[in-house]
Amino acid sequence: MKHAQAEILREYGPFDGADNVHGVTFDGEHVWFASGDKLNAFDPASGETVRSIDVAAHAGTAFDGRHLFQIAEDRIQKIDPKTGRVISTIPAPGNGGDSGLAWAEGTLWVGQHRGRKIHQIDPETGAVLRTIESNRVVTGVTWIDGELWHGTWEGDESEVRRVDPESGKVLETLDMPAGMGVSGLESDGGDRFFCGGGKSGKVRTVRRPK
Repeated sequence: MKHAQAEILREYGPFDGADNVHGVTFDGEHVWFASGDKLNAFDPASGETVRSIDVAAHAGTAFDGRHLFQIAEDRIQKIDPKTGRVISTIPAPGNGGDSGLAWAEGTLWVGQHRGRKIHQIDPETGAVLRTIESNRVVTGVTWIDGELWHGTWEGDESEVRRVDPESGKVLETLDMPAGMGVSGLESDGGDRFFCGGGKSGKVRTVRRPK
């Protein structure tokens, strides 16, 4: 297993009116993050907030190329980012214990926080297609170039880790600096991860190892 310290490239926030960062996604232009009662988008070049959508946003956030998906308590909402309207909802597999959301291979991947699992689910019905076990709590999920990464945060220790999508075996870990937790995870499609910072109200970028 590879092991390294996470390299923090940049910090964004805290943002006005957003005390917490619960979930993070990237639409190719803007970073979106969930802050409890709204979804917020900012420009990663300038760090400026560009818009917000009033919608329940308690945990993971994802983007499928057209729509945003947002965990709200025990359900996952599909949202039109142009109008801010919730188009449909499906049940979340963790019944309210869900804590990470990613879009890959035409399906949603949902972290189950204390359950220490990652579920692949049908985005239309919420049916669980398969489950990967983790040995740590899951606080964010992302896919990049066929690699499955997730965040974990227990007490003062937090890391970003790459796991085998078949077995769940840990392949690589990036240790976050002391006092910095990961509460949402998304790749920018290149060499950066966007990491939610929980109650700090910040989003940080971490270098993805080559």
